[in-house]
Amino acid sequence: MNDYFTLLGFGPTGWGDDLARGAVVTVSLSLATLPIGLCLGFLLSLAKQSEDMLLKLSADIFTTIFRGLPELLTLFLVYFGVNAALRSFSEATGLPDLALSSFVSGMTALGVVFSAFASEVFLSAFRGIPHGQSEAGLALGLGRAKVMLLVILPQLIKIALPGLANLWMSLLKDTALVSVIGLADILRQASIAARVSREPFLFFGSAIVLYLVLTILSSIALGGIDRWTKRGEAAQ
Repeated sequence: MNDYFTLLGFGPTGWGDDLARGAVVTVSLSLATLPIGLCLGFLLSLAKQSEDMLLKLSADIFTTIFRGLPELLTLFLVYFGVNAALRSFSEATGLPDLALSSFVSGMTALGVVFSAFASEVFLSAFRGIPHGQSEAGLALGLGRAKVMLLVILPQLIKIALPGLANLWMSLLKDTALVSVIGLADILRQASIAARVSREPFLFFGSAIVLYLVLTILSSIALGGIDRWTKRGEAAQ
């Protein structure tokens, strides 16, 4: 048992600091990916409701592709495919070498996948808001932007929150995929520690605990956001 505490300790004899840095990378990647996925997903949901058939078709094709591809394959397409295209561009133009880091590649790939699923959540939420509310806002003299910001968006957030919360939980777990392209997240640090120390149960068990802690903290935070969105209902 003392050996386990030593292995999980901080300092030159333990792997605790490496696991902590991995947790920071996992959380940082998730938080960096979230706004990309939310913004792109929201825009995709608007495109799917557009009267422009080309825009609508493009959004449908985008979401069909990235909801259908495995996340790992999307990650490889970004990390290897985009970097290969950037190298070819650099060679053709004589510009300095351009390349996406493991972090940026992971953020891009996970953000694209998140947005594809988020667009469907937003689209369902839009359909849950009566169309007459937009017409009423316009009749009161509000511009379309103000109608979206003041009338539609508050309701949209409340309706879409449960679905987006599930996507956030999936995003936290999907960050483990970036370990295959060399990013030192929780899983990669645990894998290195397990291989060096020959204690796979200890370190993969520690990774499980870290992911569960992040999930529990996320549930608490999302519960607080959910109560905040319903504060008007509670006051009635």
